[in-house]
Amino acid sequence: MGATLRELAGHPFKPRGFPSSGPRHRFAAMAKDKVFSRIPGFRDFPPEELQIRSHIFEAWRRTSLRYGFQEYDGPPLEVLELYTEKSGEEIVGQLYNFQDKGGREITLRPEMTPSLARILGDRSRAMPKPIRWFTIPQLFRYERQQRGRLREHFQWNVDIVGEAGVGADAEVLAVGIDALRSLGLGPGDFKARVSDRRLLSALLRAVGVGEESLMAAFAIIDKVEREEPGRSLLRLQAECGLTEDVAADVLALFDGKGLEAVAEAHGENPEVAVALLELSEYRQILQGLGLWDFVEFDLKIVRGLAYYTGIVFEFFDRRGDFRAICGGGRYDRLLELVGGEPLPAVGFGMGDVVLTELLADRGLLPSTQREADLFLVTIVPELRPLALEIARAHREKGRRVLYALRPQSVKKQFSGAATEGARWVVILGPEEVERGVAVVRDMASGGEGEVLLDALKAGAGLGGTEG
Repeated sequence: MGATLRELAGHPFKPRGFPSSGPRHRFAAMAKDKVFSRIPGFRDFPPEELQIRSHIFEAWRRTSLRYGFQEYDGPPLEVLELYTEKSGEEIVGQLYNFQDKGGREITLRPEMTPSLARILGDRSRAMPKPIRWFTIPQLFRYERQQRGRLREHFQWNVDIVGEAGVGADAEVLAVGIDALRSLGLGPGDFKARVSDRRLLSALLRAVGVGEESLMAAFAIIDKVEREEPGRSLLRLQAECGLTEDVAADVLALFDGKGLEAVAEAHGENPEVAVALLELSEYRQILQGLGLWDFVEFDLKIVRGLAYYTGIVFEFFDRRGDFRAICGGGRYDRLLELVGGEPLPAVGFGMGDVVLTELLADRGLLPSTQREADLFLVTIVPELRPLALEIARAHREKGRRVLYALRPQSVKKQFSGAATEGARWVVILGPEEVERGVAVVRDMASGGEGEVLLDALKAGAGLGGTEG
């Protein structure tokens, strides 16, 4: 017979096919000298960071399910045309796109709404309406990094498809507000700034902006808070062909007036009256849900994406320290644009990057300390089989149970219990085991007592945790 394991233990082991001078050893030598950095704009998620991400995901998922939404997902790769069809060729500069080995133009998904439209395109006709779906995809954009914006992020998308009534608009806003409430944020922390592109279009036409200039005016209004008033006035004249007086009338629409002031000034205009009636119903629904304290009417919210068609909104922190937390609105023509059924739809996307920053600023992030329910300490190695039996019993009860993976001194085992944040330590000693008991120590109080081994082997014996 060949050499025994004991005999082999004293000799270096060289697997066949990998000589010491071969490629495997050259790669190992190279790896020692080279440090591989994370791609700029992307994140690692070690356990403590993943706990925070999971905490946010759980709040998103829990809130979605409470409102009756169903979860879906799609592939991270889509055909490039899905996005150029909606946003034009200029979006390509913001994408991680490439040609695959089959010659197809492909991109990592930069947003989820076009994927939703594609997924529903060939199945929505057979589905009961309204469709309530949500998802939490990872999205990718090749953009300049800045605070609150990376080249990848996770985003909670919530959509209602197949309902044209304003109740759907109010419902998706309520979902977003309630998710932030469940994370500990209140009306003093954030606000939902709401507008309506139909109302804004009617108001712009009423003050003299032509139909052909509406989209250009929207683009200027979208940046009106970030530009000097004089620059916005000049841009309205240069890019929309307005006179100075009409441009001034446009900017006067955004002087902080509420819905009542808009109704008083322009309520006789039929288009304005219809839009105001819908917003009034919208407000009544949110008041009925007890959420209107979070909402502010603000005509300056237009959302940059061209496919929005009605009520739009963005969430901001009250202090104005961060980028938008969330944005969305009604997009009644998008599904038809990518070949689907012409269905009304409304939804939003909420990213994890800004939200995490806001929760950290407000001291609302969860603890990331290690937390084990039980750590088993064996005084002698012979008791390890008993420790494994007890561990299995308590794991089957759903508890987090740890023990040293190789024989260690009692001191090291207790040190391990402290490092893992164990609530209880079960100490298995020969004398106690001989009497059919073990010592259980409460690591928070320091108190300890003897517990029957039979109870521990049944997954009980830990004070109030026997469940």
